[in-house]
Amino acid sequence: MVALAEVRIGVIGAGRIGQIHAQDLAHRIPGAQVGAVADPHFDAALALASRLHIPRAEADYRALLADPTIDAVAVCSSTDTHAQIIIEAAQAGKHIFCEKPIAHDLAAIDTALEAVARAGVKLQVGFNRRFDPSFRRLREMVAEGKIGQPHILRITSRDPAPPPIEYVRASGGLFFDMTIHDFDMARYMLGCEVESIYAVGGICVDPAIGEAGDIDTAVITLCFENGAFGAIDNSRQAVYGYDQRVEVFGSAGMVAAQNNTPDSHVYCNAEGVHAAKPLYFFLERYAESYVAEMRAFVESIQQDAEPPVTGHDGRIPVLMAMAAERSLHEKRPVRLAEIQ
Repeated sequence: MVALAEVRIGVIGAGRIGQIHAQDLAHRIPGAQVGAVADPHFDAALALASRLHIPRAEADYRALLADPTIDAVAVCSSTDTHAQIIIEAAQAGKHIFCEKPIAHDLAAIDTALEAVARAGVKLQVGFNRRFDPSFRRLREMVAEGKIGQPHILRITSRDPAPPPIEYVRASGGLFFDMTIHDFDMARYMLGCEVESIYAVGGICVDPAIGEAGDIDTAVITLCFENGAFGAIDNSRQAVYGYDQRVEVFGSAGMVAAQNNTPDSHVYCNAEGVHAAKPLYFFLERYAESYVAEMRAFVESIQQDAEPPVTGHDGRIPVLMAMAAERSLHEKRPVRLAEIQ
């Protein structure tokens, strides 16, 4: 593929995440331009295009794929459309940024990745937390050997409030919708693959989530190929805000990233020591990481380089989610090799 000085991108999906990426591409990513936006809810596409001065709005994403002036697409549509859009975009010669997950089915993912490989286009998967400055610095320090040999990884990821039940029903389940970010973070943080997973979970927040066939609370244990261990804990409700923490402990020390807060004030009085709550939700907590990941995608096209989060990186967390789901139902550790 030929490197490009300016990348003209079509945004597919005008929902919450599509609006974030469209706005960043339109105003915060050097060398990027939003050429069009598409959404089957045409009014949403039209409203987004009008607000950001995007020249075109379409109801059908295929209009973007047929446009020779569009170099790449950002796939921000519902998960059940991702794999098919990737295939069609690759066949049309477009570079692709796709929100996670690619699909809930490994066969569908593999078919999409084969299409990308055949076309020779670039594919980056939207695991934005890798681009958070605090988490990235932890990864750099682990890779530099600052903590020696990693022994224990701890990831806490808790939402401030459960999502609507309609969302839960369509999400694919906690492991595919929420923990999948933590599965990717685990691989990223240690630079090593997970060998086996043991998951426990249940309903501690909202009985309606259980009635919808999902869980709202989970603890997942990971065994890595290098002998390290990991623990992920998830909850759909942390009453104090969006709880996002990572710690890596090793033979020579420990590194940790704590929650981001709106400010760093501390107030002390007779009742105790008080500080600001964590930022309330992912749109605030990870605002800069969304900019950084999209900048990396555009730069990979401009420099004709491999994107930092590849299709393979998109596939493995889905595999991990499948192992976690099987572990939960069968009440035993599950090796990833059992799923492949």
